[in-house]
Amino acid sequence: MNSPVSHLLKQLIHFEKSSAQPIYIQIAQQIINAIQRGYLSKGEVLPGTRVLSQILKIHRNTVVAVYDELASQGWVDIIPNKGTFVLVPEQTTPTIKATAQRIDQVYDYSKITGFPFQPSFNLSSTLQITTAKYSINDGNPDLRLHPVHQFSRWYSAVMKRKTLIKKWNQTAQLSFSVFETQLCNYLNATRGFHIKPCNLISTRSTEMSLYIVSQLLIKQNDIVLVGHLSNYASNMIFQQAGAAIKTIPVDSNGLDVDYIKTHFVKGSIRCVYICAHRHYPTTKTLSTGRRLKLLELAKAYQFAIIEDDYDYDFQFEGSAMLPMASADANGMVIYLGKLGQSLFPSFQTGFVVAPENLISEAKNYLQLLDKQGDIIQEQILSELIQEGEIYRLMKKNIIIYKQRRDCLCKYLTTYFEGAITWEMPSGGLAIWVQFESKISLVKLAEEAEKNNLCLPKTTLYQDRDTCAIRFGFGHLNEEEIALVVKKLKRAYDVVVLETIEDKF
Repeated sequence: MNSPVSHLLKQLIHFEKSSAQPIYIQIAQQIINAIQRGYLSKGEVLPGTRVLSQILKIHRNTVVAVYDELASQGWVDIIPNKGTFVLVPEQTTPTIKATAQRIDQVYDYSKITGFPFQPSFNLSSTLQITTAKYSINDGNPDLRLHPVHQFSRWYSAVMKRKTLIKKWNQTAQLSFSVFETQLCNYLNATRGFHIKPCNLISTRSTEMSLYIVSQLLIKQNDIVLVGHLSNYASNMIFQQAGAAIKTIPVDSNGLDVDYIKTHFVKGSIRCVYICAHRHYPTTKTLSTGRRLKLLELAKAYQFAIIEDDYDYDFQFEGSAMLPMASADANGMVIYLGKLGQSLFPSFQTGFVVAPENLISEAKNYLQLLDKQGDIIQEQILSELIQEGEIYRLMKKNIIIYKQRRDCLCKYLTTYFEGAITWEMPSGGLAIWVQFESKISLVKLAEEAEKNNLCLPKTTLYQDRDTCAIRFGFGHLNEEEIALVVKKLKRAYDVVVLETIEDKF
């Protein structure tokens, strides 16, 4: 047990019993690492299974599994009645031994670079780590509604098709794909478009679509107009592109288009970002009159309109309003959308609809960002569109989400009557909830966390005139909605009481 190799292994090997990875794999990988770094030489004898099990305080069968794993990968040779000997596979590149480090630090990796780089404040992560069981997001769908078994069959069927390999090995696209054609037909039928495949590209997400568009449109210090209280993700992308973001008022009729005319001159605006159906985060709909005014103003002032249709799939009452892009005869609107929001994220896809010359340039950017694409995803979505399955899934889920919206409104009335105001939106997966008393939303989030409820900072909106949260309900079933509203009320009561006590 006191041999140099035994002492070395005792220093080198550390494992986590709580890890999802088996202990024998953890140990085997660390021994392989020691051989690669030169700490264990070719021909050295490793401790016997009984000895190593005592050193590491593990079962002998685990050590047997470690040596079997090493032997199967060619790192050791197990000779009966003689021992386990280290083998070193032929190296095609020289190994580098970490001589500057202590022996027990060979697995540590540097936390910081040894060279400077340009950090981006604009792209700081908004992700919050929480242990709370429940959360309120800004309006995400419920992944539990995804038809897992059906998609497993479809995915398997697509993978077996002989034509898939041919598409993957295709070096140049001579014509538009079946998916592009099907997506074009689907958008013409549902959004009132009259486009051809040359007018659209498919991306991984709406965020990727907006990033590509911003790279094409925006130069340093270009003015981009967004609504007062707007989409934090799109603002991050605009700022990263170098834009100077200016906000304009939003009222019950949506974006105040007249404000643009009275506060900006021709040629000073690069683009205006709007939401096609419900303004993010307030859910206010841009009226028909203002849509026409904005189109006329865009032509006169020569700015682009970026129309983000982030929640088209979730219209509960009446017909969804047709996009401005469907009535754009002057090429002023760039339309961003997402297909398959009722599906698991792996099967969703973003897209951009715009004049052909811009799409042609956008494809050049897409080649850099995502040259490989996802042929399997495209094939499945093509068939879902062709067979009408995407439409049936959407209609089925709309019924469920409408019930959840009504359920949320019922519980808000029960627990918060007189304390909050909101308007029931005709669609979407979030409600704009405004507090009558100006409480600290940061304290509300802290108190909610104590009640096992997470209120992400991206859902909180507070300034001199605003005290509101964007209450996303799509990911919660009716039972969960009841629990969440109760927990929120409990946290609210504590914060209100503390606010009153602070005044006195």
